[in-house]
Formats: sequence, structure tokens, C-alpha cells
Amino acid sequence: MRIAVAGGTGLVGRYVVTELIDAGHDPVVLSRTQGVDLVSGTGLDQVLKDAQVLIDVSNVATLSRKRSEEFFAAGTRNLQEAGARAGVRHHLVLSIVGVDRVDSGYYAGKRRQEELAMAGPIPASVLRSTQFHEFAQQVLARSRGPVAVVPRMRIQPIAAREVANALVTLSLGPAVGHAPELAGPEEQELVEMARRLAKARGLRRRLLPIRVPGHAGRAMAEGALLPTEPGTRGRQTFDEWLEHAVPRR
Repeated sequence: MRIAVAGGTGLVGRYVVTELIDAGHDPVVLSRTQGVDLVSGTGLDQVLKDAQVLIDVSNVATLSRKRSEEFFAAGTRNLQEAGARAGVRHHLVLSIVGVDRVDSGYYAGKRRQEELAMAGPIPASVLRSTQFHEFAQQVLARSRGPVAVVPRMRIQPIAAREVANALVTLSLGPAVGHAPELAGPEEQELVEMARRLAKARGLRRRLLPIRVPGHAGRAMAEGALLPTEPGTRGRQTFDEWLEHAVPRR
């Protein structure tokens, strides 16, 4: 089966492509390197030709509500419209557990993405996942110098590869609307995850835990990003991921 992957060069997207190949499918990556621009719609008609399924794991790195909403709204509209022209029968979107309980700028864009996908001409599914184990690594990378600022967040992290596997499995069936929430096997504090990662890698950096200002920060600190519904739970723990992610010295 020919399956298009928007954002196929990203963290989860690369795993999705690998999972599809291993399962004997024909993935086509939608990325700028392939001449595709989701926001403008450039190149979509060509790469979606003969695709039966579309998996959207595209992303934008921003805290701006305006930029997030513009990116996800334009990209989703263009994917739905081009996909309908190409005969795509299932549009699957990766979203975030708790996206409707945390009113941040980035999450506003994800909510808009969900709304447009569900209202579009192609039958759609939305899979909400918790943060990945790699999230602590990404947070540390945002800070420069001897001090790393880490937001206080209660999360239930999951392996990115397990998210990719769930996406591929869901994509091969009919659209289901909102799928059951996907989460990792155990709850963690992001600050503690970052601390253990920094120690394992021998990083001499002081961590500065902060609560993000406003209602969004309070919600994240109090557990709004934790799953509240039954659903699949990943198997790999953060400790197991850490053991493989940090080379033995």
C-alpha cells in the first residue's frame, strides 16, 4: 500500500517510515527536501498521487499561538484538499494528550489541526500521545550555557518508536475519529528526567526548575498532560530508554 507521511524526516516520522517499509508498504515522504511545502500546498498533488493513506506527523517549533495556528491550519487544509483530489481514504493525525486542557500557543495550533482534520473531506483519525522519552533531551538542548531551564511538568513519556508502531497499525484500518489515548508505562516529572539525563551524559549543567507562567503552566505542573482515558500503554520505560540512549563510558 502506498502511504504518504507528512513530516517523515522528523523524530517520529523516521520511525513511521521504517515501520511501513518493514511491513511491506510503500511510504512516500512529504518534506521540503522532496519539494513539498505543507503551508503553501506546493508539490502535494504530485507526491500524493496513488496514495491511499496519509499520516501527518508534521511539526513546527514555536511557542507563538499565531504561528502555530497558521502552520497547522494551512497544512491540514492543504493535506485534506490535495488528499481528496488524489483519492486518499484515511487521514491520520498525531496529536497530544491533554491538548484541550492546556491553553498554550502551540497547543492552540494542534487543537485547530484536529478540528480541521475531523471536518475535512477525507475520513480522519486523531491519535493523541503523551510526550516522548526524547522530550527531556529536547528541553536541555534549548538552553545554552551552564544553566538549563526546565519547566515543571507531570508527564507519562513513551518511546517514539512505539508511537510510530501505533500510528502505522491505526492507519491500516478505517478512520475512527478520536482513537484511545496512547501513553507511556509510568508517570514522570520532567525535571527529574532532565536531571537523570544530564547526569548520565556527564553534563555539568545546573538545572533551574520553573513553573511556566499562567493557567497553562499550572495545568502542566498539576498533571493536565497525563492520560485520563483507557488506551494503549507503551512498554519501554524512561530508564530503559536512557540506558540505550546514553553510551556506556
